[in-house]
Amino acid sequence: MKKSSFYDIMKGTKNAFVTFYNMIFNTTIKKVIYLAVVGFVCGACVTTITIATLNKIEEKNAMGGFESSSNPNFTKPGLDPDEESIQAEIINDELPPLTYKTYRVKQGDMIGIIAEENNISQDTLITVNHITATRSLQIGTYLKIPSIPGILYTVRQDGETLENIAKTYDISAEKCSTVNNTALDVSLKAGSTLFLPDALMDEVTKKEINGDLFHKPLKARWYLSSPYGWRKSPFNTAKRTFHGGMDMACASGSNIYASLDGRVSFTGYNDTYGNYVIITHHSGYKSLYAHMSSISCKKGQYVYTNTIIGKVGSTGMSTGPHLHFAVYKNGKGLNPSVLMN
Repeated sequence: MKKSSFYDIMKGTKNAFVTFYNMIFNTTIKKVIYLAVVGFVCGACVTTITIATLNKIEEKNAMGGFESSSNPNFTKPGLDPDEESIQAEIINDELPPLTYKTYRVKQGDMIGIIAEENNISQDTLITVNHITATRSLQIGTYLKIPSIPGILYTVRQDGETLENIAKTYDISAEKCSTVNNTALDVSLKAGSTLFLPDALMDEVTKKEINGDLFHKPLKARWYLSSPYGWRKSPFNTAKRTFHGGMDMACASGSNIYASLDGRVSFTGYNDTYGNYVIITHHSGYKSLYAHMSSISCKKGQYVYTNTIIGKVGSTGMSTGPHLHFAVYKNGKGLNPSVLMN
């Protein structure tokens, strides 16, 4: 083949390639491919920069615990002195100062609801306001509402300390010291008043104040024929006498039950009470059941709230069948109606 002929072939091939290139790439496809390439390059650059930045951040945040120039000392399980100090500061920071606000009792209010709405306990309201019977709470009465739960405590004898009192009530001595601004080992005088944060009343006293200590001694239908307190004498209407119990009128022969667990300390008869029973309970309480038609328990017997101790009657000074029910604490008469659930 001649040289000129080879040259012509190569030239023709080149022209054909150029024509094909111009036909394909000088169109919209060329622009699309170009943009795709540019986008890929930009994306790769952004990704590379982001990964490098994140690695640096992770390296800076990957820190250990406390720095020290020496090895830590391990003595015994529990908090080390520094941590105990930190914990004490947290306790003090979390305990708000003891302050009071005033609340006026409105219709429908109950001690439990008032306490719940103010994030304190019933015990707190009862002791701070010296409430002796929650059922007798009067509309319009002003109550003091403390900022933290606890009880008001009166020192019983000289020499008591906050530390010992806190142990008795199983509460934080440190909180007691902070709230009362008193050292734990200071000897206190009898009659001093303290606020014990988180402390609760004993259950017997709380039940007495809430009227939940005694059960009704009658399960049959009855009505209150004469309440506790001053009244006109049913035997001499011109005379006023103090009635030391409550008269529960009921059908003769109805069962009478012990109002609280205890031991029968006396059974007998006299001209005033007729057939009667006295039961001794815990915490200095006694209960009296009078005018019985018959007695079905014995002196020294331990009885429960489901024990039948006698039958309703009208013996002694009585105008009709009823139970005279009375309650005493340490020899002092109490109103039974505010003690029964």
